Amino acid sequence: MHSVVLYEHALYNLYMENKKYKSNNNITYSCTYHVVWCPKYRRKVLVGPVAARLKELIVETCTALSVEIQEMEILPDHVHLLLDIDPQLGVHKAVKRIKGVSSRVLRQEFKELTTKLPTLWTNSYFVSTVGGAPLEMIKQYIQSQKTSQRQ
Repeated sequence: MHSVVLYEHALYNLYMENKKYKSNNNITYSCTYHVVWCPKYRRKVLVGPVAARLKELIVETCTALSVEIQEMEILPDHVHLLLDIDPQLGVHKAVKRIKGVSSRVLRQEFKELTTKLPTLWTNSYFVSTVGGAPLEMIKQYIQSQKTSQRQ
């Protein structure tokens, strides 16, 4: 009986290593989301220093929330993120925090964002789970957005 338990435990560990699951005190999970959102009126304001600072703020906020960024692309009129999010935090709370922190700080640091827009972000966003598609395919799609935007 003992050898069966050890064998099952070894299989479980091997499965976990290959799937790259994460865990906290209570659960083991793999929750990867593709998230997209836009500035108000889809204005092309996410350029130059604003885009660079936005990337920093997203990384800082995700680090504070223990959200892993798999991929990130900032385009002039929208943001693409591929995020691993603890289900106890939830995708809505994570996106709300990222958008809230980035809006507040960017509007404080770049006054032109307060004169052009009543708020930085729209209230809405797109989110899709990545469970069905290979992760590399989603990453390539996000990376390709920058090149397709230039054309």
